[in-house]
Amino acid sequence: MDARILVVDDDPALAEMIGIVLRTENFEPIFCADGSEAFGVFQTTKPDLVLLDLMLPGIDGIEVCALIRAESGVPIIMLTAKSDTTDVVKGLESGADDYIVKPFNPKELVARIRTRLRPAAAATSASEHLRIGDLELDVAGHEVRRGAARINLTPLEFDLLHALASKPQQVFTREMLLEQVWGYHYKADTRLVNVHVQRLRAKVEEDPDNPSIVMTVRGVGYRAGAVV
Repeated sequence: MDARILVVDDDPALAEMIGIVLRTENFEPIFCADGSEAFGVFQTTKPDLVLLDLMLPGIDGIEVCALIRAESGVPIIMLTAKSDTTDVVKGLESGADDYIVKPFNPKELVARIRTRLRPAAAATSASEHLRIGDLELDVAGHEVRRGAARINLTPLEFDLLHALASKPQQVFTREMLLEQVWGYHYKADTRLVNVHVQRLRAKVEEDPDNPSIVMTVRGVGYRAGAVV
């Protein structure tokens, strides 16, 4: 099996369909239909990725996501029947890496999963170290440090920081980051980038309200802060 996928959804028909799709792609699905049980199942099964419905019995997907994210950087893709801005942003702010609106194309779901499971920064040299602002990125070790202090990032947050650090003179539009970090090759929701930049700044900036690591270029996008 390629990877173990925890599917948290209380719709039996949808869960069955997702299970068929995942097994066809050589993934191993694990199922949970209750939000209040999901975190325990996550801890027991240690999946490689979580597909998490937003609306669940017990506790909702946003709370489940926050519980998982508090102890793990495992990729989380939210499944939502709502395109409402508030719900989507809350899901992303709670720690989800991506989201997909139901009903969805199975091929699109598999593409999102494979993108999130791909080895981070695979094309870089194993010995590569990069600087962004006063941070040092150890690409092979997937670590970020400020001096002796290690900063814990999720794999996606690391990918986002690495994309900026690898081309320090370049300004990245949100669409460029969606393609490079999320693997989107078509028009997509740029809120993904905005929310993840906020989450990244909360971890790497000494003053997130006055960022020096991930800089905003008004009307365009983001760039790396100057090395100090």
